[in-house]
Amino acid sequence: MKLLSYKPWRVVALALLCVGSAAWAQTKPRIEKAADLPRFTYKVDGPLEDIVRSAERFAPLAAAVRRDTESVVAGYDIPDKATRRDLLTQLAVLDFLDGRYDAALARAEEVRALQDKPADQMLSGLRLRMMAQAAKAQGREGEAYRRAVADNIARELAPLPFATIANDVRELKASAERTGEALILGRVREVMQPIATRTGELSSEFAPGLVFARYALLASLPLKQTFIAAFGTYLDAHRIVKQDIWAARDVALPPGEKFTPVRISVWDGGVDTALFGKQVLRDKSGKPLFIAFDKYSRPSKSMLLPLPKDVQARLPQMTARTKGFSDMESNIDSPEADEVKKLLSNLAPGDYRKVIEELGLIGGFEHGTHVSGIALAGNPYAQLAVARLEFDYKLQPDPCPSKTGALKDAAAAKATVDFFKAQKVRVVNMSWGGDVAGIENALEQCGIGKTPEARKALAREYYEIQKKALTEAFAGAPEILFVAAAGNSNNDPGFVEDVPAAIVLPNLLTVGAVDLAGDEASFTSYGSMVKVHANGYQVESYLPGGQRVALSGTSMAAPQVTNLAAKLLAVNPKLKPEDLVRIIVDTAERTPDGRRNLMNPKKALEAARPH
Repeated sequence: MKLLSYKPWRVVALALLCVGSAAWAQTKPRIEKAADLPRFTYKVDGPLEDIVRSAERFAPLAAAVRRDTESVVAGYDIPDKATRRDLLTQLAVLDFLDGRYDAALARAEEVRALQDKPADQMLSGLRLRMMAQAAKAQGREGEAYRRAVADNIARELAPLPFATIANDVRELKASAERTGEALILGRVREVMQPIATRTGELSSEFAPGLVFARYALLASLPLKQTFIAAFGTYLDAHRIVKQDIWAARDVALPPGEKFTPVRISVWDGGVDTALFGKQVLRDKSGKPLFIAFDKYSRPSKSMLLPLPKDVQARLPQMTARTKGFSDMESNIDSPEADEVKKLLSNLAPGDYRKVIEELGLIGGFEHGTHVSGIALAGNPYAQLAVARLEFDYKLQPDPCPSKTGALKDAAAAKATVDFFKAQKVRVVNMSWGGDVAGIENALEQCGIGKTPEARKALAREYYEIQKKALTEAFAGAPEILFVAAAGNSNNDPGFVEDVPAAIVLPNLLTVGAVDLAGDEASFTSYGSMVKVHANGYQVESYLPGGQRVALSGTSMAAPQVTNLAAKLLAVNPKLKPEDLVRIIVDTAERTPDGRRNLMNPKKALEAARPH
């Protein structure tokens, strides 16, 4: 499973021979799910870093990846735009690395034509396009080239509406600020190299990572300061604050009224219950009510993820880093942001694993508390029962996927939902998810399954065990509304089969993320599964210990809906999950583009009151 407060990076590259006739075009195999795409392997030997750095060693791999990717684009009917964007972006990067700048620009425009979000339509492939234009005119090195890239960016951004692109430009600047050589090559060394050393090959899930690593190392990194300055200059010249649409819609329930207490649960990485006082459900001895399982699906007695002693001793520093990431995303200069920039930009190769795993560990430690603060806000009638699951933060999977593990996960999920039923919980927030591709990738990392097809079959088996268990558990608790975060991969959770977001039940509601002004977040997943949208961009809430920090993700959007559902039940406890879904969805406001359905707590509460 993965957390949904950060934006994962994954590139899919696949292959099939291309037949170019019109008759074949009419009978192309149709890809209905991401798992239907073919899988291929690429022979690699020696240090993968050498392949990234050496033009001679990189060329054969690049040619094979290009051949396969082009044949997939031509040979399959792929209705999913996100998948087509990934494939075409990969080809555009290969074109740029080959010095085929006109082809790179043409591919980038193809990608842009597949974008649906307004900001993506404007900024899609911005850096690559500006670099390709500059390289055509000036060559790909030297001061004249760097100046041309900066001028191109300024000219491209100037006529665009700031309110639409502001968040994305901030993210582009933050991305450049934290980039460094060790960060670029760390995944190559720590994730891909062990696979290649063991097998002498990489699948089409991992091999394209070498293409993007070379592009980042040779093309983007030399322009780091150019990007920071160009995006920073633009942001400094546009200090307009977006209008907050949520303040006027929000409703806080006053204490002391004759409203009904409502039991909710945040099913997440754990909660610092000391922060929420009387809103925490307790047993007869006064101890918080909770159920917890570790990452091996073994029962745990800890409401928070246990931290190693050395990390616990550095917890203030780790919390400061969380604030630093937040400040960078908001384009705020702060000591914490400076520390993160220096940490990642100057990371020593030997420190990559430790630093990245610790960031993942702390993310899992903080996540549930942050989500809980959002879910409980403004509702003194909400009472929290904690349910903890544990997320794997290791670069090498721990545990590796297995049927035994899948069955244990399934049993833990059932036990957790049984806990909800026993405690009479009415709303459950789930800001996490996982898909079949994640299992398949972990199998390859673990050396399980001799061929891509063998791994595909195993991944499907394990995935279906877990999906079936979740679906049956939710269906067996018809009195509970389960609220799921849509995901942060800018794709369709139905197509990639992300659970729980892609589970279809009358008592499950999937939530997408927008920002303060209701504009669609760059990272939010979308599609028919997503029924309502809430603010998930730089939402302030608690970290363990009590510090308040703003985080972004559909993780932050889902508890806004959980919060609303609990308020509706406080006002009208007779509402069933189907009623809650209907009221929340029907009182939300559909935007003119049809992509967003913005929740409206004020209207929903009015509709929920008994008449």
